[in-house]
Amino acid sequence: MAAARDPIHGLWSSRWVFILAATGSAVGLGNIWRFPYVTGENGGGAFVLVYLACVALVGVPIMIAEIVLGRRGRRSPINTMSELAREEGLSPAWSGVGWMGVVAGFLILSFYSVVAGWSLAYVFYLGSGTFAAATGEFSQTTFDALIASPGKLLLWHSLFIALTIFVVSRGVTGGLEKAARLLMPALFLMLLLLVGYAASAGDFKGALSYLFEPDFTALSSDAILIALGQAFFSLSLGMGSIMVYGSYLPSDASIPSTAVTIAIADTMVAVLAGLAIFPIVLGYGLEPGAGPGLVFISLTVAFGQMPGGQFFGTVFFLLLSVAALTSAISLLEPVAAWLVESKRFTRRNACLVAGAGAWLLGIGSLLSFNLWSEVTLSERHFFGWMELISTTILLPLGGLLIAIFAGWRLRHSSSLEEFQQQRPAHLVWVTLTRFVAPVGVAIIFFEALS
Repeated sequence: MAAARDPIHGLWSSRWVFILAATGSAVGLGNIWRFPYVTGENGGGAFVLVYLACVALVGVPIMIAEIVLGRRGRRSPINTMSELAREEGLSPAWSGVGWMGVVAGFLILSFYSVVAGWSLAYVFYLGSGTFAAATGEFSQTTFDALIASPGKLLLWHSLFIALTIFVVSRGVTGGLEKAARLLMPALFLMLLLLVGYAASAGDFKGALSYLFEPDFTALSSDAILIALGQAFFSLSLGMGSIMVYGSYLPSDASIPSTAVTIAIADTMVAVLAGLAIFPIVLGYGLEPGAGPGLVFISLTVAFGQMPGGQFFGTVFFLLLSVAALTSAISLLEPVAAWLVESKRFTRRNACLVAGAGAWLLGIGSLLSFNLWSEVTLSERHFFGWMELISTTILLPLGGLLIAIFAGWRLRHSSSLEEFQQQRPAHLVWVTLTRFVAPVGVAIIFFEALS
């Protein structure tokens, strides 16, 4: 029986540690700049309401599905899906869903580490006063010089991957849990510190209006699709991270309330990030829709001109690096767990092999910004292909199949057991997972491919 299956890798010491770890997996670079930007561009408070509805109707049901499957299987996503398919009398081909998630997470880690390396580099740039009284031209030149240098990118990419390997190699309690206990409170503390600073040094009233003043006329069909995609991707779904973290969840923890808490915490981080960034953006006349350029070019100019900007700029890029690291840890863990289970690797060797593979693949992505910038296939360079295969194809397809498996193929008695016999909550979840969430993810998938 699944409830008696022993976890191979250990358990979280409490439900709250799992919440911290899963929130860390969900919070990433996209939360810090993309959510506030798309909110302001698509109706402010009206967009937030649509986003929250998408989280509730699509994101949370699929997150619950991943946690249910993970805790029931107590294995890596690949072996969990294989074992549950066998238990339920289903085709072993369902293990392919686990493979999709693990491969997607591995590919994402390879290029995510390159971009995260930019954040690490900027911690040192800001800390050393590089951008003191910097002009826009200087800031642009500095960023261009960084991404044009394969050696510099390789250094920061290597350092970030090494940090990720170090944490994951120490195991569930000694690595993942300690990182969650340390990094997530630090992330929230840095965010609150930056919000306080932005409120005093920037246009806080304008930021509140930009982010939260409802403009229902801006809610186009495109805005709803953006909200739907943000709800799915921001919760770290479809890549095996939540499933493998769920496999370490104690049996007495309530899955529905835990998933809702994670979704709320993830949204809070995104909102706080907006309140930290956009008072500065609006107060200094910067372009809100500048994307990564907003973070690495425009904001550095503002920090260079603001009182205390060197310190708070350093804190900001440290925040970005922490957010990236907590996500990267959850991307490496599913691969490492599978190597331990299926190939009998020690955890240390599993992390070294998986991390080295992601590092090597990441070199192709970092070269896409310089030496290989002219090397394309169907008008996409290496970085673009890694992103397309992982985030556009594998993640939504995996999320769709997870919803179908959990909602239609897993026996009610099995999922109800993981719900601790909470029948009303289970009925709501089954209904959303069967009829609503798959439609939402299918829309994301086909829209991305169109």
